[in-house]
Amino acid sequence: MLERRLGEMFVELADTLVAGFDVIELLHSLCERCVELLEVDAAGVLLADTRGALTLAAASTEQVRLLELFQLQDEEGPCLDCFHSGVQVASSDLGVEPQRWPRFSAAARDCGFTAVTALPLRLRDERLGAMNLFRSDAGALDEEMVRVAQALADVAAIGIVHERAFGRSELVVEQLQGALNSRTVIEQAKGVLAERGRIDVSDAFAVMRSYARDNNRLLSEVARAVVLQAPEVADMLSTKTRSDS
Repeated sequence: MLERRLGEMFVELADTLVAGFDVIELLHSLCERCVELLEVDAAGVLLADTRGALTLAAASTEQVRLLELFQLQDEEGPCLDCFHSGVQVASSDLGVEPQRWPRFSAAARDCGFTAVTALPLRLRDERLGAMNLFRSDAGALDEEMVRVAQALADVAAIGIVHERAFGRSELVVEQLQGALNSRTVIEQAKGVLAERGRIDVSDAFAVMRSYARDNNRLLSEVARAVVLQAPEVADMLSTKTRSDS
């Protein structure tokens, strides 16, 4: 069963190797599939912008999104160390060894996470970002699971930069910066939908992703339409309500 689901996941990521894919959607899928298939409870991805600074790109839960933002604001944590070193970084018990990242460790434990593994998002020697895998229980992540997670992260990295083969050496930076700009619009749209529908922001995000998939549109395009209150997305919440009833 695991082997079949892993195969499906690799095919899903490989399908991004076409023009026009949505980087943010890709990375959210990466987080969700890692939680689904591996022995982890949550995941988050940070990407480097044009200045080389890490920025939040995706998270499996709203709680992890806030924790990743705290890591960035405090400039301390496993994803930052992983990105700068280019190698995997892990802590099997944040309560036992808090001296590595004292403030991040305390924040992670407050969120119910005891162990973390950070994996580089990279293409050969080029570092694009890093992915955090969180666990509620103490203990090192199984080595096989780490290898699978790294392989998934590597495929996602290839998906991000694949168009370089068409001769645009600056494309990596452009794609990543475009994705990070889209992230800002998506956060705005989540807030608009949450307020409009009086729902949780995580539910608002799920509504947008579902709408984007059902209508074969980029998540970033749907988010912009929501922020601009475009007529074509006016019934998004009511459509979701009908499908849930």
